Amino acid sequence: MSLSHTAAVPPILPAHIEQTVQAIARLHVEHRRGATRLQRAVDGLTRAFGRPRFAGLLSLFILGWLGVNIALPAFGRPPFDPWPFNGLNGVAGLVALFMTVFILITQRRDDQLSELREQLTLELALLSEQKAAKLIELMEELRRDLPNVQNRVDREADALSLPADPEAVLEVLKENQEVAAAAAAEPAGESAPGSAPIPAGSP
Repeated sequence: MSLSHTAAVPPILPAHIEQTVQAIARLHVEHRRGATRLQRAVDGLTRAFGRPRFAGLLSLFILGWLGVNIALPAFGRPPFDPWPFNGLNGVAGLVALFMTVFILITQRRDDQLSELREQLTLELALLSEQKAAKLIELMEELRRDLPNVQNRVDREADALSLPADPEAVLEVLKENQEVAAAAAAEPAGESAPGSAPIPAGSP
C-alpha cells in the first residue's frame, strides 16, 4: 500500500468520540440552517469585509477617488469632490456604519452558537459529575459488602458520592460575587461594617 493511499484513509475513531463529533457537527449545521437569507447575506458580506482583498480594494477606491478629483482640473473640468473631499468622508462614514451593523449582526449570530455550546458543555459537565458520584457510591457499597475488606468510615468518599446541587452551587457563586464586588468597591484598608476578613485557604 502506497504512502499517499495510507494518508488518504481517515483515522478510525472510537464510537463515543465519533458520536460526539457528529453531535457537534449537527449543532453547527442546525445553526446554519436556522439562518434566514438576509442573515446569510450579511454573514457573507462580513466575511468579505474581513479579507485582505477588501482592504486592497478599499485602498484602490480611495486612491482612485482622490486621483480623479486631483486630475480633473488639469483637463479643465471641475472636480466632483474638491478638497477637503467631503463626499469621500461621507461615503467612508456610510461604509463604516454599514460595516459596524453587519459585524454586530454576525456577532449576534455567533453569540447564539456560543451560548448553545456553553449550554451543551454545562449539561455534559453536570452529567459527568452525577456519573462520578454514582460510581463512588457503588464502589463504597461494594467495599462494605466485601467480607474480606475491612469496613471503615470515609467521610470524603461519603461526601463525593452525593451529586452536587446546581442551585446550591449557583447561590454560593452569587454570594461570592457579591462579596467580591463589595470588597472591590471599598477603599483600600477598609472593610464593610459587620464583615469579618476571610481567612486564608477558605473557598
